Amino acid sequence: MVEIAPSILSADFTRLREDIEAVERGGATIVHVDVMDGHFVPNITIGLPVVRSLARATQLPLDTHLMISEPGRYAEQFVEAGARMVSVHIEADPHIHRTLSGIKKGGAQAGIVINPATSLSALDEALQFADYVLVMSVNPGFGGQQFIPTSIEKVRRLRRMIDERGLNVRIEIDGGIDRSNIKQVASAGAEIMVAGTAVFGEGDPARAVRELLSASAQLV
Repeated sequence: MVEIAPSILSADFTRLREDIEAVERGGATIVHVDVMDGHFVPNITIGLPVVRSLARATQLPLDTHLMISEPGRYAEQFVEAGARMVSVHIEADPHIHRTLSGIKKGGAQAGIVINPATSLSALDEALQFADYVLVMSVNPGFGGQQFIPTSIEKVRRLRRMIDERGLNVRIEIDGGIDRSNIKQVASAGAEIMVAGTAVFGEGDPARAVRELLSASAQLV
């Protein structure tokens, strides 16, 4: 089953609660929260205080994507703040087993994020410790970027890797997801679709989520 995880990076921060309520009405089941530190990626967004506030504002699970250096120092704090999914970049964490274990110990799902130019071979040993893998289909750091088409084949190869190992690991994808490509991505094996501009840039977030869900199920 495909789930839509609207990214609040593209939402109106002056009416964040209303935007989250709108996407929930549309059928979104996850709220995606991008945390950037201006070091691992060239942008700064939000941190722990906002996650704590969001956790009080919605019953939807918060999917917190840490685009930060030294994520192992902070991952468990985001779980304590209310995140129910926390993902860290394989490129940023040399001790990712320890970080994933800490996330799980806190009661959240633990995810590994992989950048567009990072080979799936980087996941070889760590994959078994994750609940999900977030495939970046743009280079992280900014919203509104164009989808990288080769990401579809990357998702397909990752799906095969997971299945061959008999693992219970879900695939999430983030970057440039919209109605034109969501069906192909879903067919390749992705289950959680992060969408920012395609949801909050359409004027009616609830309708945009419904249209993405419909497009993901259409025959091609």
